[in-house]
Amino acid sequence: MKVNATSLAGVQLLENFVSQDKRGTFVKTFHLGAFQEHGLAVDFRESYYSISHKNVIRGMHFQLPPHEHDKLVYVTQGAILDVVVDLRSGSPTYLQHLAVSLDEHNQAIYIPRGCAHGFLALSNTATVVYNVTSVYEPKADAGVRWDSIGFKWPVQNPIVSDRDATFKSLNDFHLTSCL
Repeated sequence: MKVNATSLAGVQLLENFVSQDKRGTFVKTFHLGAFQEHGLAVDFRESYYSISHKNVIRGMHFQLPPHEHDKLVYVTQGAILDVVVDLRSGSPTYLQHLAVSLDEHNQAIYIPRGCAHGFLALSNTATVVYNVTSVYEPKADAGVRWDSIGFKWPVQNPIVSDRDATFKSLNDFHLTSCL
């Protein structure tokens, strides 16, 4: 597994180990030594996945302190455009965003606490796995509107949940409650 820095502080793009033969494909999505060598959290507390249809945008989600979490995200089926925005006021990349294409077998993204995360499903269906370092706390669940982060999403009429549509814009969200 290779770990590569991105333009956002602490956000890492991981090149998964992939082996393919006549039986199919084997993908390693986590390697303790590689994570420890690069100072990435390894104490995942929950794992879940979503299945999204084409043109679905999920995000921009995060948990508020003290329940914030680091997140490891990868795709097991389909393709997404993964988007991260840095909400950490002390970060050198504060309020900057990053977008990376992820599809099955190629890469994963490591997102540190204090960043909002979302994605656009590019394929007819996309299965996305999330491993997080804290247990979900409904009272700490937060987000900012997907269309308020300064990123031009490559979709005309996205499908967005009612919940995500009601988030405040990035400008109206009180970022002091974040890291």
